[in-house]
Amino acid sequence: MARIVKRGKGYQIRVSDGYTAKGKQNVKTMTWTPRPNMTDKQIEKELQKQAVLFEQKCQGLSESADIKFETFAKQWFKEYAEPRLRVRTVDRYKQYTARTYTAIGSLRLDKITPRHIQSFINNLQEPGINQKVGEKEPPKGLSPGTVRNYLSFISTVFDYAIRMNMLKDNPCSRVVLPPRNYKQRDCYTLEEAQKFLKFLQFESLMYRVFFTLAIYGGFRKGELLGLEWKDIDFDSCVVSVNRTSLYSKSKGGIFTDTTKTKGSLRSLKLPVSVFDLLRQYKVQQAQDRLKMGDRWIDTDRLFTAENGKPLGNSTPLKWLDDFFERTGLRKVTIHSFRHLNASLLINAGVDIKTVSATLGHSQVSTTLNIYAHTFAQAQAKASEAVADALKLDDKKQA
Repeated sequence: MARIVKRGKGYQIRVSDGYTAKGKQNVKTMTWTPRPNMTDKQIEKELQKQAVLFEQKCQGLSESADIKFETFAKQWFKEYAEPRLRVRTVDRYKQYTARTYTAIGSLRLDKITPRHIQSFINNLQEPGINQKVGEKEPPKGLSPGTVRNYLSFISTVFDYAIRMNMLKDNPCSRVVLPPRNYKQRDCYTLEEAQKFLKFLQFESLMYRVFFTLAIYGGFRKGELLGLEWKDIDFDSCVVSVNRTSLYSKSKGGIFTDTTKTKGSLRSLKLPVSVFDLLRQYKVQQAQDRLKMGDRWIDTDRLFTAENGKPLGNSTPLKWLDDFFERTGLRKVTIHSFRHLNASLLINAGVDIKTVSATLGHSQVSTTLNIYAHTFAQAQAKASEAVADALKLDDKKQA
């Protein structure tokens, strides 16, 4: 918006015209002097008109739009991403820079067309691009989700350029993406989960608590590692999720962050049996703290290393892999216990909004997309139950 300043007999009109490649604001000015004998009302009206006209004149593109994509993207990381986005999001975007810079990094920002980006997106899907495949597996392209993440990174950089008045259009808006691939989530059956819990009874108390909460609460790994004793309400049997514990090399290791979304801030009421286990564990941790004495670092975390520091993010997975080797149980990921929780809720007939809130999803549509197959199976069972009931009534009538 134009700024008007009185200067002697005239007025100076100042308009911001975006930013230079170095992040410095461009300011353009003009001076308007009213004609003699103009009334105050006429001056005010004409002054506003001149300000609007000058502002419209300044809406042209910034000269800094000739900057190369790689150069501008690095500025975007420094000026926008690192101060405003979540650490894990920034780390993920940085993983996409190598391929992106190779493809379009040397092109001028204002010369990149939808065709340039479409060619890059198509290339990401070609067999052999994905390096994370086994030796015996056929060559693969990147997954549809990963391809979408690449485009999201590029598009976000262009959005920032538009906000800086360097461009008027985002070429990513016309790129065609591969269809989403919502796979059926691999998790234990009810019988497998019961067997897992049976074997778990003979393990260390900390991991009994960790995986019991994972199954009964459907918590994410970072949410479990971020739990503190003040989040445990023993009187009402409620566990509250208020933070997440994550790992980032750029942050120097383990750090505490906000939850994934606002919807992830939630409180869940869990069975009394789960809280009986939590009580045992709290007593044991207190005893461990006394043994360590001054070497104990008080963090209030439920899951800690021997000295009280937050448990490493990869430690539960290493323990789980060893557990599978010792017991012979089918291997699954820690996140699969979250899917197990969702499946049990859905098959129990819990409504979609409650399932979504329990999992901490920001939107119900997210839950529907992820668990579409499970909902379909539950609906089919419900339909079969109705059909069986009607057949039974028919027999009675006959």
